[in-house]
Amino acid sequence: MLAIRVFLVDAHEVTRRGVTTVLAADPHIRVVGEAESMDQARRRALAVRPDVAVVDGAPLCADLRSVLPGMRCLVLGQDVSPEAVSGAIQAGASGYLVKDAHSAELVAAVRRVAAGHILFAAATIALSEPSFNGHHQNRLALQTARDRQLLQLLGEGLSNREIAERLGLEVKTVKNYVSTLLAKLNLTNRTQAAVLATELRTGDGPPVPDGPAHRHASSRAVRGPGGSSIADG
Repeated sequence: MLAIRVFLVDAHEVTRRGVTTVLAADPHIRVVGEAESMDQARRRALAVRPDVAVVDGAPLCADLRSVLPGMRCLVLGQDVSPEAVSGAIQAGASGYLVKDAHSAELVAAVRRVAAGHILFAAATIALSEPSFNGHHQNRLALQTARDRQLLQLLGEGLSNREIAERLGLEVKTVKNYVSTLLAKLNLTNRTQAAVLATELRTGDGPPVPDGPAHRHASSRAVRGPGGSSIADG
């Protein structure tokens, strides 16, 4: 198994040292670089091309992904305010974790993000994107059964490969389906699709159909600090 290549961006050296120490304890994770500013991060990340960037805030995630679109971002924040979580979602982050999370949670989050999963607590999603239900109800009423099934699997945080295995399809076919679904829903990234799927399961919008995949998802969450949760599976 190849080590997950991680790049850190945080203005505070003490924070970078602490995160490095935690991640270095896992033999499957390797910190390949770090930066204290966006300019520095752009130069260094382009040189090492990490799998995952652990960054302090959504703007750093958005900027780094503009030059390395295939890289996944895990945003570390001070709290789970609606503004902070919504910013991470809009930036295309794959997950959001508070900085006072336990070491094991940080390691698990990096590994899950690297595997293609999306890690946002359902409670913070509901707070950060209150307009998703009404904005998308009419579009969703027009979607095919396959669209609804795909949205459900994205809501579970599954990667394209895992979706392909679940549906018995080629990974390339799943990628095409995801791109088409995002365009239909006027969404810019799969994180937003996962947020929408969660909203529809927990809110007042039309429910995503229940099934084995949905029931399986209920066993995927573990509790974090303050009652938040990250997918673990």
